[in-house]
Amino acid sequence: MAQSSSMKLLGARNMSCIVERMEWNNKMDLIAYGTEKGEVIIQRLNWQKIVTFPTPGEDVRVRSLSWQMDETLLAVGYSNGKVALLDAESETIISGLIYDDDIKKVYFSKAINCKESLDSYTCNAKDKHRRYLPKLPPLTNIDPCLKTLDQKSFPKGSPCFLVVIMRSGKVHLLLLGALQAGSIDLTQHVLNPDQFDVYDVRLNGDFNAIYALLRDGQQLKLLHFHNQVLQDSISPMLELASHCAHILETKNYINDTQQCLTEAWETVQLEMDNKLTKYANSQAYGMISAHFLELLVFGYATLEVEEFLTLTEKGFKKIANSVDLSLNNLQGLVFKQLNGAAINMFYFLNTIAGFGRMTHFFEALISPDVASEAMRACGSYLLKVHELQRTIDTLVYDMKLFHSWIIFTILRLSHQEIPDDMVFTGKENVALAEFFCAMEPDIPEPGEGDDGIEEKPATASGIAGEDSSGDASPSPTLTPRSKFNLERVGQYLENSYLTQLQTVNPDELWPRLLAENECLAQCNLFVPHDKKLSLIQQRDKMFNAIDAVFHKPTESISASFKLSTAVICSDLQQYPNESAADPEQQSNYDFVNCSYHVHEATKCDMLALTISLQEAMVLEFSRGDDYLLRCTRVHLHPGPITPQLQEDYYNLRFVDLQFYNESSISMLAQTSTPVTGVRPHSYFVQFSLSASRNHCTQHQLAPLMKLPEATVTHSVHDIPDAATFKGLDGVCEMLAVSGSRKVATVLSDRRRKMTIYEMEIEEEEDDTEMSQASFLEISKESVLATCSNETDKADT
Repeated sequence: MAQSSSMKLLGARNMSCIVERMEWNNKMDLIAYGTEKGEVIIQRLNWQKIVTFPTPGEDVRVRSLSWQMDETLLAVGYSNGKVALLDAESETIISGLIYDDDIKKVYFSKAINCKESLDSYTCNAKDKHRRYLPKLPPLTNIDPCLKTLDQKSFPKGSPCFLVVIMRSGKVHLLLLGALQAGSIDLTQHVLNPDQFDVYDVRLNGDFNAIYALLRDGQQLKLLHFHNQVLQDSISPMLELASHCAHILETKNYINDTQQCLTEAWETVQLEMDNKLTKYANSQAYGMISAHFLELLVFGYATLEVEEFLTLTEKGFKKIANSVDLSLNNLQGLVFKQLNGAAINMFYFLNTIAGFGRMTHFFEALISPDVASEAMRACGSYLLKVHELQRTIDTLVYDMKLFHSWIIFTILRLSHQEIPDDMVFTGKENVALAEFFCAMEPDIPEPGEGDDGIEEKPATASGIAGEDSSGDASPSPTLTPRSKFNLERVGQYLENSYLTQLQTVNPDELWPRLLAENECLAQCNLFVPHDKKLSLIQQRDKMFNAIDAVFHKPTESISASFKLSTAVICSDLQQYPNESAADPEQQSNYDFVNCSYHVHEATKCDMLALTISLQEAMVLEFSRGDDYLLRCTRVHLHPGPITPQLQEDYYNLRFVDLQFYNESSISMLAQTSTPVTGVRPHSYFVQFSLSASRNHCTQHQLAPLMKLPEATVTHSVHDIPDAATFKGLDGVCEMLAVSGSRKVATVLSDRRRKMTIYEMEIEEEEDDTEMSQASFLEISKESVLATCSNETDKADT
């Protein structure tokens, strides 16, 4: 047994608060850690802070951290059920998910590299839409700080799975952070769901199976689930997930655009509110149209109208310019952003519908009928966008005409000179008269029709308008109408039926053709146009149809999980009654810690876990044709042939462990003594898997395997050159290592002190015993020596 480990102290810092989780990036010198306040901080090796992400809520704790392979993307799981994807490079929240349960762990799988064969699907359409679809213009009116988690783009980079493990035992798989790629409820596969706890769930290296480490009653089990759909359809799933990400980004863009539309419309109403609405509110319903028509036709103004026209010509021009600017902004949002997003959405859905016709590859993932229905819903939304565009264009023309007529009337009543270009034509006078008549449309009496009636949603009984008590539906309520009839546009931005339907142009041939031929209106080949739905309702209908498209892959993959092997690792103690219902106390009661690594060279999935305070186990699952399981069991106690050791080595216990690389495991150990008041000593243990290879046992995978009866436990001190120990300062409680970066971080002093070590250094550089103060003194002495030498040279 080697007595020292090659590691060098790089520095230590006392943290401002308790650190609960930490994780190294495998490619860059970035370490992320979560604090007791729910914050996530990313810093460099030299302690330079890159970004601090605030907590998503009060009393929210960070449950898990995971870096995407070779990327700056960090997945964070919170205790309130939120999963956030954070980008350290752009210092932004990329996207997020919300679940209704506490998070146990989140992690990114390794990158997916699909092997091509003659009978496999080749994914060669990556971002092909960029050839045909113009890039959507940015929405400059939205403050990035006001965006919610689900309103931002999805991550780009190496394709991989995001796995979300809930404390309840449910596991969710997401491909590219976008496509729901199945889920499994582990409680359905255990014998004692009332004494259940999940410790870890991992995807295997071929992405066709998962390993679930859990507690089942008084047994620690590792369950192996195979999934045939994942095995057969991983390449088509990547294609579908890529389009799913584009669709979700487009959905977020549509939501952002409609938010801009609402803000722009509120600006129009605000501009009208100061003077025009004040006058309108002082008049009885119907009098505004009468007064303006009287002024237009006879040139006579009442006292109320004269008071309304007391503004100067410049004042009305200022209001007119503000309203025109806001309406032009509305026009641009609908014509460019909303129309372009709807076209992009139709393109992606059309592509998915085409995939559905390739049944050999996509039969388990896409239902062609559901995809076609989503296309029709998208087409209906596009028609509603065009309908809103025509309504806004009409309002813009009417408002410009109205403002010009107001200024013309002010000049005429004040006996000022009227420019020649302000004289209205007969067609414009007719348009003004129609606009004044439509300012205050007739209010239908109750029971005359559906216009202006607000419908109540259907209750659980399925009957619209019936309340929960079973009484008859109440009398319909009238939707209030604003003066100047601005709700012609505003009604499209509300989640209710339209109160003023757009008039049908008798010169248009297609509406007449549909009215005369009912079979055409009901044909699935044509896109339906529901004139009563608002833009918000049509958007929600489209989103629901799109969500239905992605239900099938989730259902197919979830149903394909089949339990193939159950491995009993060890026996556990029974939970005390008072802590059986508390998941946090359950995790603290059993010391089960695990780490996972995929060894690509040997096609082996490796799992290291502690099964007690003094015993650990390394499981190696072969993914080859031999279906072998190799097991290495070690404990920290001296064995029967162990030579004399230091006193501390006789009572060590595990604190933490992680895979350093495919050939070694880093462990954190601590002395346990029954004497109160004695501070325990901490040790860093580097365990070599290659040195312990001859001490493992091999087993053929079977439906049920009981490892305690078929394996032998060895002392780490009895395996030659297997374990190297290094004493550490303080009481250490957590470990984070990175073999690719050759660094190790240890938390001590109640997780308030972070110490960073450099690994794999030469033996003569081993200075672990030096303190940070001694490093500072050496640096000062070297600087003084350099200055002294330069002074001597100058004197000579």
